Amino acid sequence: MRRLWELPHHDGSESCVSNPYPELGETLSVFLQVPHGAGTDQAYLRVVRDGEPLFVAAKPDRRDGGHTWFRADLTIHNPVTNYRWLLDGGRYDYRWLTAGGLSEHDVTDASDFKVTTHPPPPEWAADAVVYQVFCDRFAKAVDRPAPDWAIPQAWDDPVVGRGPETPYQLYGGDLDGVAAHLDHIAAVGADVVYLTPVFPAGSNHRYDAATFDRVDPLLGGDEALRRLAEAAHRRGMRVLADLTTNHSGNSHQWFSAAREDPASIEAEFFLFREHPDDYESWLGVPTLPKFDHRSPELRRRLYEGPDSVVARWLQAPYNLDGWRIDVANMTGRYAVTDLNHLVATTIRATMAQVRPDSLLIAEHCHDGSGDLMGSGWHGTMNYAGFTRPVWTWLAAPDSAELFLGLPVATPRLPGPHVVATVAAFAAAVPWRTTLHNFNLLGSHDTPRVRTVFRDPRHVAVGVGLLATLPGIPMLYAGDEIGLEGVNGEDGRRPFPWDRSRWDTATYDAVRALLGARRESVALRRGGLRWVAADDDVLVYLRQAPGEQVLVQAARGPHPAVRLPAAAFGGGGALAGLAGTADLGPGPDGALVLPDDGPAIRLWSVPQTS
Repeated sequence: MRRLWELPHHDGSESCVSNPYPELGETLSVFLQVPHGAGTDQAYLRVVRDGEPLFVAAKPDRRDGGHTWFRADLTIHNPVTNYRWLLDGGRYDYRWLTAGGLSEHDVTDASDFKVTTHPPPPEWAADAVVYQVFCDRFAKAVDRPAPDWAIPQAWDDPVVGRGPETPYQLYGGDLDGVAAHLDHIAAVGADVVYLTPVFPAGSNHRYDAATFDRVDPLLGGDEALRRLAEAAHRRGMRVLADLTTNHSGNSHQWFSAAREDPASIEAEFFLFREHPDDYESWLGVPTLPKFDHRSPELRRRLYEGPDSVVARWLQAPYNLDGWRIDVANMTGRYAVTDLNHLVATTIRATMAQVRPDSLLIAEHCHDGSGDLMGSGWHGTMNYAGFTRPVWTWLAAPDSAELFLGLPVATPRLPGPHVVATVAAFAAAVPWRTTLHNFNLLGSHDTPRVRTVFRDPRHVAVGVGLLATLPGIPMLYAGDEIGLEGVNGEDGRRPFPWDRSRWDTATYDAVRALLGARRESVALRRGGLRWVAADDDVLVYLRQAPGEQVLVQAARGPHPAVRLPAAAFGGGGALAGLAGTADLGPGPDGALVLPDDGPAIRLWSVPQTS
């Protein structure tokens, strides 16, 4: 058992940083939490200012519940300021504390704590729960004739999980169907609807847009999007849409003009090797020609300024609340050209101009830290820093599903590996980014979490991690009722609105856990302090001023976790949340957490002084 509560702690949250959203020139108070007996006599803050490290001696600020809190002043001189702690316990005790953890040797600056002065994400985002809807498969309000490309299906017809028919099966889900089921989305605990693409296309997924000028009539057209947004806003909910800035479809009006005339302005929008038939496309798929963002006119039409595609749909009468950018990691990048940062910052500037409270999320399936320093994307879909480590811990031992793009089945790893992965990816970006990444158990691009984990108790543990680790939870429609699917295509099964087909235990667990998050500022915005980790159990504390929540996630039976009551509640009982029983200290004063599993448990921890 790794007794992580014995280690010094700091993160970028309000419990440790006096203002997580500072301005240039502001001086912050930053705090280091050191357990008594940790061997730290003195602490120093190392700050990198204009590329040069400077040291500030920290002073003891207060003591509580078995800890000493050291304080130091941090002046924000650069837009992104790196800092770390040097812990001195004597000549033979030399340690650095970075966002990557405690090290007894010198480490690079890559994992330093980072605070950014770039304008923060919208205030509502850190409290949000997102519900992803694959538009063709969620709900249908109106029967419409199918286009020539489509293979029409009845709602209960099976999905073809692999093969040439997969993009063309059309079930007819539409936006009025989504609007008709906003009560369900709210009941689950979500308050943001994220829609996969709504523009006309030649497939059921619509990532091959034929235009960005109108909503697909198969979804109900522009008026249906307006009705959905208005209905959501009346309930206090928000709507995000999906945009492909990396490519269009090969039937897009811009690409048609480019192929017809090599001298046209649109010909500059794409990467032709030999006009008109040899061009760069997304992963070599010819129906998805790749944009060339060196074109000023492409930038103007697509995302630069109030007349662009990005701006239009954020304004009346549609008033969308933000964008999720498809394959954002590839956008603007080709060979020696890398305009990704320009694309991200320009989209962000346009959104700030026309809708200051809108949210910008990037799709990024691996390490996106280089693109997430605070001036561009607000956050990413956190496959690398959340989905993968959770899958490696909770997937069925004989799970055969491919591991999120890798050519191997999902490995099964012990709990400390999960801690290390989550910490490593969080350490690479400012805390603010970690708080605004979309954490997800699955999406329309992955196998269903129920298929990967199999045991519904493990699904509940996964949902518990989703609800309690830092980040914005994103739930893929159908996961709350136990839908299955062996790959992304197979997982896009139409939502069964017959409740007799639902896994009601999973549905109830999702509601309870997301409800606990909604009621707790610590779970929504608090810092993360790892407490203990073993092969089959993870324990961590979410800390906010005035509130702490202790979380225990177990994938199976495990050695008992004994915690010093002085550091976790001061000897009083911990109040259970989301159906968890209260927990009191034993005869020796220790808190002994239950040793069974699979289970997810949450307790409110009394504040110590």
